[in-house]
Amino acid sequence: MTANVPAVSAAVRILERLAAERPRPVSPGTLVSELGLNRSTCYNILATLQASGWAASTGRAGWTLGPRLLALTGVSQELVAGVVQDELDALSRKLGFVAFAAEFDGTAAFTVVAKAERANGIRVSVGVGDRFPFAAPALLQAFTAWLPESEVRALVRRNGLTAYTRHTVTEPAEFDRVLGAVRADGFSRSVRQLDLSQGAAGATVFDSRSRPLFAVVVLGFSSELDEARVDEVGPVVRACADRITLRIGGTPPAGYPTTGD
Repeated sequence: MTANVPAVSAAVRILERLAAERPRPVSPGTLVSELGLNRSTCYNILATLQASGWAASTGRAGWTLGPRLLALTGVSQELVAGVVQDELDALSRKLGFVAFAAEFDGTAAFTVVAKAERANGIRVSVGVGDRFPFAAPALLQAFTAWLPESEVRALVRRNGLTAYTRHTVTEPAEFDRVLGAVRADGFSRSVRQLDLSQGAAGATVFDSRSRPLFAVVVLGFSSELDEARVDEVGPVVRACADRITLRIGGTPPAGYPTTGD
């Protein structure tokens, strides 16, 4: 006769429930009620699963499968797409700006792979499939801040730093300083650097090897998203990117600032 260990059985049922709902998080209350678990037992199991990387808390929204489990089982493109869209929708609702994710093609451009826009009002519009040039500041800075220095220099030599406006950072020493600020803060800033009418903040999502996977960016008119507002918005964008990294089984690189740094 096979012995049934209640705690192990409950943990398996919790993981199955999280897997069934992914990429959406599941609240502890839902787990307690649907699985018929004691509340303290449920929380203790979740804490144990989180410590081992098999479950992850997304804050008030609830719990999802953890990064270690996702890394072991592999992450499907469907899961990544669902997580990204879920987080972008929440980010756009919270900030009131268009939010999008863009991948670097490895040569000379970033391509928008997902977006979320506020429902009404005049706004900057971005479409899935739109391409931004290599030197687009918010994207370039967020992405290259976490690449090896030699790789960054090779990319810059090949593609150059374009002066789109008088505010664009193109001088090498200043560009290095800006990348240092991105590493310290976890997000990039671009106000009137790509277009005099636009402001943006960006942050990086990492894969399981701690490599930049894509950048999350919010974009608005520079009259709304100015220097002061970017410093308020940046940490919110970074928190969004951090949640995506966690939910898809990614790992931030060594030296990545922890929350509160």
